[in-house]
Amino acid sequence: MYEVGRNRGPRALLALLGFAAGAQAQHGSAGCDTAEHAKSQASRPNTVTLNFENDLFTGSDREYTNGVKLSWGSANLDDYRNDPCLPAVLKRINRLVGFVDSGNYTARNMVVSVGQAMFTPRDRERTTLDPNDRPYAGWLYLGFGYNSRTDTSMRTFELDLGIVGPQSYAKQSQDFIHDLRNIPKWQGWANQLPNEPGLQFTYERKRRFLPPMRKTLPGLDVIPHYGATLGNVRTFLNAGAEFRVGYSLPDDFGTSAIRPGGNNSAPLSVRDMQTGFAAKGIHLFASFDAQLVLHNIFLDGNTFRASPSVDKRIFVGDAALGVAWSWRRGKIAYAHYIRTKEFYGQSASQQFGSITFSYVF
Repeated sequence: MYEVGRNRGPRALLALLGFAAGAQAQHGSAGCDTAEHAKSQASRPNTVTLNFENDLFTGSDREYTNGVKLSWGSANLDDYRNDPCLPAVLKRINRLVGFVDSGNYTARNMVVSVGQAMFTPRDRERTTLDPNDRPYAGWLYLGFGYNSRTDTSMRTFELDLGIVGPQSYAKQSQDFIHDLRNIPKWQGWANQLPNEPGLQFTYERKRRFLPPMRKTLPGLDVIPHYGATLGNVRTFLNAGAEFRVGYSLPDDFGTSAIRPGGNNSAPLSVRDMQTGFAAKGIHLFASFDAQLVLHNIFLDGNTFRASPSVDKRIFVGDAALGVAWSWRRGKIAYAHYIRTKEFYGQSASQQFGSITFSYVF
């Protein structure tokens, strides 16, 4: 059993996210240094985004079995280090990473996230380690994202800090949900990866192309992306694209699965700043993301100590089909993902569902 005092890590992550959202939500008064600045920020909303992914959507319960991420996206900022409407604790952090302010961009914002992911092998009943299947693992993290955009492109830097292992509380989270739904519990969590602090840094670029179309037809756009992630949790290069077709396409950069750099709490565009938030609309989307995987702690095992591991595959890809509905204050999307085999000995590719809900305030 874990002592009550050892719950401080997750509580601290949630507290920082809540502090950031609460402080920025009051930007119309005490959150800003001047009334003039507060007035200019009043038309620039904050965003709260909840991502939930689970393989139960596709009728399975194994491998990448659950992911959840709660994010707060700030209002558009003048800069990351001195904007008077950014909470002081975040400004102090941002002064340590001043390079994120570089570049000729028309809008920028900051995203603070708390997330958890969990991984299990295929055999629910086995209590001993299976050397031919992926190990049990959990990942609890706090993310700091920096998005800068023009009308047609967005650059993202993201820093994730957290813990892999029992202190990620993946076992407790899964047991809690399984108890609520009366689902049998997984029996082998005693074999999960040991505790290890985790750090990963991500750089990603997105670009939005809008082919000319008649106004009477549905809108169409294409959003390619490429990036790199470096850290002891995961290290990889990735590239992909999203294709969208529908009515009143949001002026953003698509809908992504939970992955480093994928957060879509984009700064408001110049158009949205001038005309208000996007009108109500609906669209279909298809996307893919291909990765060249150099390191994956959830398959390679711990970095500094002996632990369970399997032989990972170097090339991994995700493909998705989804639908999204947007209105003037938010967006909700559902996507069905297929992920190719991640390690040798894996019997089949994996499928999971993803729900994304965003609300601006």
